[in-house]
Amino acid sequence: MTSGFVLSFFQEALTLAGLLSMPSLALALIVGLIVAIFQAVTQINEQTLSMIPKIITIVAVLIVTGPWMLAQLMAFTTKVFTQIATLPG
Repeated sequence: MTSGFVLSFFQEALTLAGLLSMPSLALALIVGLIVAIFQAVTQINEQTLSMIPKIITIVAVLIVTGPWMLAQLMAFTTKVFTQIATLPG
């Protein structure tokens, strides 16, 4: 196992983690911004008002993109196990 293999493995793992978390985080950010603007306009200072729409949005995004996320994770896991099996002893 070379240092290049380890570095490329962790680089790909971090890239995949960022790619998989991006849809949920981006939409939660957009919804949070919209709710914050609504709260500023109406002067409502309720903390739970911003959390509930974000939670609903994240759950909806996970339901919609869940199969794609699972396919990406399965492909990465299969690739890792295949590479581990081919490493010299």
